[in-house]
Order: sequence, then structure tokens, then C-alpha cells
Amino acid sequence: MKLHHLRPADGATKERTRVGRGRAGARGKTAGRGTKGTGARKQIRPGFEGGQMPLQRRVPKAKGFRNPSRVAYAPVNVELLARYFDGEVTPEALYAHGLARKGRPVKVLGRGELDKALVVKAHAVSAGARAKIEAAGGSVELIAPSG
Repeated sequence: MKLHHLRPADGATKERTRVGRGRAGARGKTAGRGTKGTGARKQIRPGFEGGQMPLQRRVPKAKGFRNPSRVAYAPVNVELLARYFDGEVTPEALYAHGLARKGRPVKVLGRGELDKALVVKAHAVSAGARAKIEAAGGSVELIAPSG
């Protein structure tokens, strides 16, 4: 077999429709464009809605300020730590349990109760969460965000 012997499988390709080839042809006379009007005579630009106010002008412009240096944390509450962990809690363990979104720094928040001593390693901890962890006999270690 040589390169010039290769051809597509039967039914894999279809011949293109040649339009405007006389009245006897399948796409003769108006060639599938209908009669009269802009569509029959020329190409209209993308997004043109026939004189109606176009979508990109109907939708309001974005207002306000988006902080480029904002840090998006993956929040984890103390109640989840109590339910899933004994001993040490790390961001990797939280990612593995599916409790925090991977690739985001972890912030521990204070919702719920904690009844066991945990060593929590996280990128950020709220004051309420820190108080609950330390009241249960645990400790908090802050890690510097990677990246």
C-alpha cells in the first residue's frame, strides 16, 4: 500500500453542493438565499440583528473594581475537621478528602464544634476557628501560600 492508495471510507465524505448552476440544478436561480433583501445580495456582519439594538449594546458594561491581587481561599469549617480527621490536618489531606478545592490556599473557618485536639496546618485561619481549635487542646500552624 502506498500513500496515493489511501482514500476515505465509503460514506465518510460528501460532495459539496454547487449552488447557482441553473434552474435544473437543486440549488439554481436564487441558490438557497431566498428572494430579495440583504441576505440575498450581500454578507451581513456577525452580530447584526436587523436594526434591533444588538446584544453587545443591550447588555450593561461591567462597573466597579476587580482586585487583581485578591486571594481566593478554599473555605473549610471546623465542623468538617471534627468529622473527618484525628491528629493532623494538612491542605493535602483536605484536597484528598474532597473538602477543599485543589490549587487554592485553605482557610479554616469557625462554624461548628470541635471536641478533639487537632494540629491544623492551613494558609489562613479565622479568629473564631483558632479559638475553638486551641480550646479543644489543638494547635494552629500557618503555612505560606505556594506560588
